[in-house]
Amino acid sequence: MPEVDIPMLREKLLRLREETQQISKTSDELSDIVILDQARVGRLSRMDALQAQAMSQAAGRRRQAMLGKIAAALARMDNEEFGLCKTCEEAINPKRLEYDPTAVMCVSCAERVE
Repeated sequence: MPEVDIPMLREKLLRLREETQQISKTSDELSDIVILDQARVGRLSRMDALQAQAMSQAAGRRRQAMLGKIAAALARMDNEEFGLCKTCEEAINPKRLEYDPTAVMCVSCAERVE
């Protein structure tokens, strides 16, 4: 099995973290509290605003989860545990890590979990 290019994957993770943080900063205003003043906004407009708010909040939770995965992957790199399956402790295929450097399981173990 080919070697894992740790420096390249570290750089990819750092870029992904920066992009995710930037998106979070620009998206925060979308999840602000929706004003429910019936005199100012019609019922359908309020429903649209509430739906947009809920979708924005869900996206924010997904971004926070991704930031956690990125931090965990960087920590595994620092602890020299990166690239090992958390279940069977075998090496994760480098192609899988190139596609998703936050992967914590090999394909076989991930398939068993699903």
